[in-house]
Amino acid sequence: MALNIRERTEELEYAYLAPQAAKSRAARRKEKGEECALRTSFQRDRDRILHSKSFRRLKHKTQVYIVAGDHYRTRMTHSLEVAQISRTIARGLRLNEDLVEAIAIGHDVGHTPFGHAGESVMAELAGHFAHNEQSLRVVEFLEKGGKGLNLTYEVKDGIVNHTGPHLPKTLEGRIVRTADRIAYLTHDYDDSLRAGLLREGDLPAAVYERFGRDTSSMITSMVSDMIESSADLTDIRQSDEVRETMDLFRSFMFEHIYLSDALAHERRQAGFMLRQLYAHFLAHPEELPQEFCEREARWGRQQIVTDYVAGLTDSYAVQLFSEIFIPPVGRVIRYSR
Repeated sequence: MALNIRERTEELEYAYLAPQAAKSRAARRKEKGEECALRTSFQRDRDRILHSKSFRRLKHKTQVYIVAGDHYRTRMTHSLEVAQISRTIARGLRLNEDLVEAIAIGHDVGHTPFGHAGESVMAELAGHFAHNEQSLRVVEFLEKGGKGLNLTYEVKDGIVNHTGPHLPKTLEGRIVRTADRIAYLTHDYDDSLRAGLLREGDLPAAVYERFGRDTSSMITSMVSDMIESSADLTDIRQSDEVRETMDLFRSFMFEHIYLSDALAHERRQAGFMLRQLYAHFLAHPEELPQEFCEREARWGRQQIVTDYVAGLTDSYAVQLFSEIFIPPVGRVIRYSR
C-alpha cells in the first residue's frame, strides 16, 4: 500500500533529521485519535494552537508598551518571531522544525494582559501565577470550551518549560527556551528605540561589539553561536561569551525599560484595573461568561476568576473596567419602567 503524505513525511524525518531529533511518529497524546493523512502530530499541534481563541487574543496583548502604535510588538508578533528564530536554529541542527514551531506558537497563550506588569499583579492576586504554567493550563483545560487541545506531550513540555526552573526534555524545546530570549531582547530594544526611550548607542559597549548594532545583526550573531555551540547535539547551548553578553543585555533592559520609571505610570494603571476587575468578579462570579461559571465546582471560584482575568486582552480589560466602574457620562440611557 502506498504511503500517505503524513507517513511519507514521517519517513523523511528518520532519513534526514539528526538521531537526537524528536520524531513525530513517536509523539503521544493523552487521548489517541484518528491520524491525519496529511499532517504529522506536531504539524497538527501547531495548527490547533494557531486556530485557537487564545492565540488570536495575543494580537491584542501587550509585549512591553501598553500604549502602542501599529508598529510595536504584541504577544502574537513576538510568538511568530520566536517561531521564525527557532526554526532557523532547528534547521541548522537538523532538529524537528514542526515541533519548535508548535511550541513557539503556543508558549505565551497563557500570558496576561499588560505584559509582565499584568503577570506580576496576577501573581499577587492569585497567590501564585506564572504565564508558562497558565499557557499549559490554557491548552490542556481551557481551550475548546474546557476540552483542551489534546496536544502531544512533547509540545506541552516545551510550552511549560520555555521558562522557569526546569529544562524541556527535547532539544527542540530547549531551542525555543533560548530563542524566546533572543526575540524579546532584540525586538524590545527595537521598540524602545521607536518609542524614544533608548537611542542607538545606549546599550553596553560589549553588546554592540559582540552582536552588532542593528537587531538583524544581533539575532544572526546569537543564532549562529547557538548552532555552532550545539553542533554535537548533546545539548542546546551558547558559548560562554555570548551567554554572558546576553545576560548583560537582559540586565540593561530590565533596568532601563522593563522596570523603568518611564513606564511606571502605565504599570500602575494596568495594575489598578486588574485588581479592580479581579475583586469585582470574585464578588460577582455570576457576571462571568457561562463557560467559566460552569467550571467553578471543579476548579473553585478564585481559579475561574484567575483564568478569566488572565485571558483578557488589554483592550477588553479597559472596556470591561469602563463598563463596570465608569459612569456612562454623555450617553443616553433608557431605563425600563
